Amino acid sequence: MTDAAALTARLGALYTGAVHDVLRALGHDNCVLPPGIRPLDATLKVAGPVWTVSGRIDRTKSRHETLLGWTTVLSKAPPGHVVVCQPNHHEVAMMGELSAETLKNKGVLGYVVDGGCRDTDFILEQKFPVFHSFFTPSDIVARWIPDHFGEPVTIGSVTIRSGDFILGDRDGVVVIPHEIAADTIAKTEEVAVTENQVRDAIRGGMDPVEAYLKYGKF
Repeated sequence: MTDAAALTARLGALYTGAVHDVLRALGHDNCVLPPGIRPLDATLKVAGPVWTVSGRIDRTKSRHETLLGWTTVLSKAPPGHVVVCQPNHHEVAMMGELSAETLKNKGVLGYVVDGGCRDTDFILEQKFPVFHSFFTPSDIVARWIPDHFGEPVTIGSVTIRSGDFILGDRDGVVVIPHEIAADTIAKTEEVAVTENQVRDAIRGGMDPVEAYLKYGKF
């Protein structure tokens, strides 16, 4: 198992609230994507290193040009990564059935987009993690073209770089700078142990103030 794969497995066992708290303690407060970006299937998490893509609406492009551009996105997406897309519009769907099937079969870990999704019943059946901001039946054909691969993108106020790590669950999506990913994950694992101790203490009848003072966490 590679270092990235090992970190991905450990990150996937955590939850966004705890990761967020650790990142804040490390001085990285601006780490959460806008609350409008939600999981298509709230039972699925997404976790792993990021690969980014961006694009734009361009209605001068032909059907062939836009479909070639989109299949190039799918072709370039690396296995073992989470694709993060900033399409720079809220008009058309940036994920559908065949695209999700393609990414899943390639070993891509999930897809996060500041944009739309369609064919949702089929994607739900595939159990492929998709985080998106709206639904629409409209597609990219003769409407949208990619313009950058692997370069930083900004969603909300958060800049995301290829190689950063991402964790998404039903609470939202948090971004971990790659330079501190290993440290953040290790510290969050420690927090999880402490929270388990607090949980057990509360279940055992300990007063919440006493529990906080004893464990320094609540």
